[in-house]
Parts: sequence; structure tokens; C-alpha cells
Amino acid sequence: MKYIDINCDLGEGIGNDAAVMPFISSANIACGYHAGDINSMDKTVQMARENKVAIGVHPGFNDPDNFGRIAHHLSAAEIEQLVKEQVVILQKQAVKHGCSITHVKPHGALYNMAAADYDIALAIAQGIKAVNAGLLFYGLANSLMLKAAEDLGLKAVSEVFADRAYTSSGQLVSRQQAGAVIHDVERCKKRVLDMVLHNRVESIDGEPIAIKADTICIHGDNPGAVELAKALHGMLKANHIQIVSPISQL
Repeated sequence: MKYIDINCDLGEGIGNDAAVMPFISSANIACGYHAGDINSMDKTVQMARENKVAIGVHPGFNDPDNFGRIAHHLSAAEIEQLVKEQVVILQKQAVKHGCSITHVKPHGALYNMAAADYDIALAIAQGIKAVNAGLLFYGLANSLMLKAAEDLGLKAVSEVFADRAYTSSGQLVSRQQAGAVIHDVERCKKRVLDMVLHNRVESIDGEPIAIKADTICIHGDNPGAVELAKALHGMLKANHIQIVSPISQL
């Protein structure tokens, strides 16, 4: 039996959390820095618990005006503290509902910077480990995030994107470039199946590149998030691929 995780960034005030939840296995919940607040965290944690969805921390830069998507050049110590604070915040909400957090996936600019900068990735990993060394670190496939996690002894989860184009080096194409975001659901389904079953994806230049898919990201702020989540869920089930969180596979 083949297994895969579907994760989605939630609790960001988009309003589609309840509609997406039945089709995913992991939720990355905003902790009030780039988006969300105590009430949204409380509601999303409870919703995840009711749907048997793994609860994860989605830490970003403290910049709600820019939704955490603008780079901030902080020291390694500041990044570590930024992550620690947000892990602790969501952990408290999970305990309140009698459940536990399972993973951490950085948000926006912090994620993109960590994918290309080992020191930033390591600082994030150190922030995670300082709170709970048993948490999984979700990071971009083929990136330094996974190396930093493994170097620090954390379990790394290789993340792929259904609706994003890849460069020939295996990195995400910048959103500023034409074709970076894929809107065709049928094309997304075919790409995901290729990544899950054959560990490969076609780059924006048409070249096949190797990629490891442990988890598939659905962007919660995408207007088509519900449609895409439902379509991928159905396609994977039809191909006898079980949708489960990585924590349940350990």
C-alpha cells in the first residue's frame, strides 16, 4: 500500500477551512504572527481534531500587513526565537483540546528563505527542537531545509506542490515568472500522481527531475483550494493510495 499526506495552510482567515478539512490529513495552522489569532487557532485546532487531521504549526514572520510574504533579515537567534514562540502558542491550544501538535511547516518568506539558506533552515530546526524534538519538520523537497532538519536529528518530511512549477534544479519557480502557478486541476492531478508513484516531476523547461513526495501542499488561500483538495483526494483514492499524515506512519 502506498501512502501520502495532503497538507493545507489553515487558520489564516480565508474562510474555507471547514470545506477543505475533509480532504486533507495534516493542517498547518497560523499562530497569530503572519495571520490568525487565539480564536482562529482555537477553532481550527478543534476542527482538525474532529476531522482526525494532524495538527501542525505554521510559523511565519511577524508581519500580518504583508501576510508574512516579505523577507525579513533576522539573526539566527531571532529566527529560532520566532519559531519557538509560535510552536509554544499552538501547543497550548492543542493541549486545551486534549490533543498534540505533530509537525512544523514554515510559512511564506520564511519558508522560501530557509529552502535556499542553510543557516536559516538550521535556526528554524533549532527552534523546533528546543520545544519538542519529536516534531516533524516539513520542508521543500530537494532543499536545504531537509538537510538542516536531518543534521539536527529531526524527522524531515519532503513537501511537494501540486499547483507550482519547478525549475530544472528542483526548486519552485518564482511567482513573478509566468507559468509559476498551475491552475489546471487535471494537470495538477497528473503531476501529483507522477510525483507520488514515480518520484519525478516535469520542470517548467520540460525536463523530468527527481523529487521525493512525502506530503502534498494545498494552499489554503488559493481560491481553488477546495476544488483542488477534493480532486486530489479522489484521484489518490482511485489509485489505491492511502491518505494519512506522516506521524501515523512512524
